[in-house]
Amino acid sequence: MAEFAWEARARTGEVRKGVMEADNEVTVQNRLRQQQLNPIKVKKKAKEFNIVIGAGVDNKELVQFTRQFATMIDAGLPLVQCLDILANQTPNKIFAAALKDIKNTVEGGSTFSDALRRHPKIFDELYVNLVQAGELGGILDTILNRLAVYIEKRVKLVRQVKGALTYPIAVICIAGGVMVVLMTFVIPAFENMFKDFGSKDGLPKITQVVIDISKGFIGNIHWITLATIALVVGTTYTYRTPRGKRVFHRAMLSFPIFGPLFQKIAVARFTRTLGTLLSSGVPIMDALEVVAKTAGNVIVEEAIMYVRAKIAEGKNMVEPLAERKVFPGMVVQMLGVGEQTGALDTMLGKIADFYEEEVDVAVAALTSLLEPLLMVGVGGMVGTVMVAMYLPIFSIAGKIKAD
Repeated sequence: MAEFAWEARARTGEVRKGVMEADNEVTVQNRLRQQQLNPIKVKKKAKEFNIVIGAGVDNKELVQFTRQFATMIDAGLPLVQCLDILANQTPNKIFAAALKDIKNTVEGGSTFSDALRRHPKIFDELYVNLVQAGELGGILDTILNRLAVYIEKRVKLVRQVKGALTYPIAVICIAGGVMVVLMTFVIPAFENMFKDFGSKDGLPKITQVVIDISKGFIGNIHWITLATIALVVGTTYTYRTPRGKRVFHRAMLSFPIFGPLFQKIAVARFTRTLGTLLSSGVPIMDALEVVAKTAGNVIVEEAIMYVRAKIAEGKNMVEPLAERKVFPGMVVQMLGVGEQTGALDTMLGKIADFYEEEVDVAVAALTSLLEPLLMVGVGGMVGTVMVAMYLPIFSIAGKIKAD
């Protein structure tokens, strides 16, 4: 099947253009006549690169588009007209080009969800599946509003994680840079000054240790640089392998300080996504597959797919989820209650709300814990170096004063 660009004249005399997937030009012409359009030109479309190469549409733009689109659909505007209006008013050229392509694809006879699938960098599988459920159920505007709320909550969750990790990483990097400067430039300058004063033999032990460390660092700086590069490259390569990613993701969930936070994030993401899908009418088997792909953690993904396989065998969700021990027992029991009462989507929403608040509290607690620890650690390192360098100066000053 190939894509054909077409031009056709409507009964009103208006010339319309679009793109349609078909086996040949005759099929395109027949479809156009069925739509009461008189074909003018039908030409096979040359293969081209996808319009969306990578990231170019942020979540804020996606939420705004989704809400505006839902409002227009609810007001009774035709789908194609909504896409045309939104494509012309968005300032993002990448997004505008994608929306125009979606509009042409829909005009060519494709469903809206199939048109969205052509742009996976903008509309992920969850988005497309929910839109498809909305199309089938005739509640597209409701689904789009749910999607907008879901994306906003997901963005908030991601922002919290970045906020929790950015501060310690930034402090550690700055501290590392300061120590490199001290070891490379400051300490050698002090050493030369001590030599000029002839106090080399009388240096305090802590000063001599710091000077020796500085010499060792400068003398082996090439090896240290190579080892650092090798560590970064090796870690990156290992993470890209399935086994390495699995090891990293398991470590994330069991890490002493960050582990509980990552587990709460995994629970919040799982319950929010699954609840949104189920409440929108997506079958549980399809919903679990989508949730697994958007889990963001291999261990969680494997647990969800294990649950899906057991449900296919006729079991409930609780037993296999409890076997994997990925989520807390309270979550598993609440899901069991939701299954028994037939209100699983409602229960998932309540769990998601609870754990999103838990993430807020955990991030605040983690930040308040790490801030003094990092400040003490960094201040201790820098302070030790500075004390070690100034001790001989005080000693020399005392001798000069005595003389």
